[in-house]
Amino acid sequence: MAQLQSSSPFVRAYVENSTGWLVLDRPERRNALNAGMWAAIPPLMKSLDGQADVRAIVIRGGGAEAFAAGADISEFGEARSDAASAAHYEQLNGQALAAIRGTSKPVIAMIQGFCIGGGLAIALACDLRVAAPGALFALPPARLGLAYPLDGLRDLVATIGPSAAKEMIFTARRLGAAEALRIGLVDRVAEDAVAEAEALCAEVAQGAPLTITHAKRALDLISGRPGHEDDAEINWLAARCFDSEDYAEGRKAFAEKRKPVFRGR
Repeated sequence: MAQLQSSSPFVRAYVENSTGWLVLDRPERRNALNAGMWAAIPPLMKSLDGQADVRAIVIRGGGAEAFAAGADISEFGEARSDAASAAHYEQLNGQALAAIRGTSKPVIAMIQGFCIGGGLAIALACDLRVAAPGALFALPPARLGLAYPLDGLRDLVATIGPSAAKEMIFTARRLGAAEALRIGLVDRVAEDAVAEAEALCAEVAQGAPLTITHAKRALDLISGRPGHEDDAEINWLAARCFDSEDYAEGRKAFAEKRKPVFRGR
């Protein structure tokens, strides 16, 4: 297990086999996100994304009580006291969410317990979400009087559609894992969410990395998720697939009736 250096004591990251892990590790506060945690996420995601052996990245909370129970409200008096300070704070967490969306590799949220507000924003910025049966989800801006960031709303609508998104925002009610699965907020529910996330990463690791990157970018563009303005990057990624050693290996393995060995080049 290779540990990565973090600027926050409450966010840690490491690599295990072909999976990168980013842990929101403040269990005594249900992993509530402070400014330092938001700031630590972009460099750690960049580091995990840059490692050739990493095929997928999992984000999880420390302990089993919460993925993240939201932003640290104790900071709001100073960090979000008015429109100007709120804009600075939104820039900080916006950069963190953009770093999660912007990775070339699939990012999976492994959710146990509370996944509220800013915690759910992180989960929605991921590509896939695996939840334990006791997971709880909510978006509470209407209970706090603040405006939810536009890119976060785009993630929400791309995941569950506009009508369900409006209901979540308008009512701020909590959803259990079963309802979250029904509306598409999560992709899998499993008693052992850690094992389920690990199994999903193992499945992903068998695929061609360049193909997966192309599909991730193309599907994000089609679904209207933030960060993609045109299809030029998508076309370039498609061409890279057809010119790759992996494509040649895939054809050869098919002809030889064996499992391909992809190397991401």
